[in-house]
Amino acid sequence: MSNAVRIHHFAKSGHAHRALVFAKLAGIAHEAVPVDLAAGAHKSPEFLAMNPNGQVPVLEDGEVVVSDSNAILVYLARTYAPDWFPSDAVGEANVQRWLTLAAGEIAFGSCAARLITVFGASLDPKFAAATAEKAMQKLEHGLIGNDWLVGGRPTIADVASYSYTAHAPEGNVSLEPYPNVRAWLARFEALPGFEAMPTTAVGLVAE
Repeated sequence: MSNAVRIHHFAKSGHAHRALVFAKLAGIAHEAVPVDLAAGAHKSPEFLAMNPNGQVPVLEDGEVVVSDSNAILVYLARTYAPDWFPSDAVGEANVQRWLTLAAGEIAFGSCAARLITVFGASLDPKFAAATAEKAMQKLEHGLIGNDWLVGGRPTIADVASYSYTAHAPEGNVSLEPYPNVRAWLARFEALPGFEAMPTTAVGLVAE
């Protein structure tokens, strides 16, 4: 394994957590490089040279630079952890379906809801809540009779879907109606190498 893998991240970013937790779960040697968003480090010329969008995470692996959390998962799995990404067409297509959910309804749902409550983002809370519910229902249905989202074992589909689902209550999105999702989260958190993303008390649903 390469020791050159560097993951530029922000500790409370679920997108960055995807990349970091996958590296840990898959045993990929890496260096976690914090990016001081409050100080504007993500808008520095050096960072923008890696990712013109000025967003974390960014992965460096020697001369290779990859931005976008799902793209990083694909790169790391293909390069270092092929067991986490099915090689057959059907399995790969099913993983891609969940990556699309992570980039779509999870991002505009529980992620957006958390941005509102934790970071004060100017987004529509009603839209975020409704979109989060759609994503949760899809996860709940996909986990009927299944421990994992694709192929009976953990894949990057689970990694991409985990962080913002687990932290949905920080955006006032309850996990209570989704027993399959809650059981899946517990299984994910029991995987060797798992490391949680820091939580915040802001916006938590009352128990």
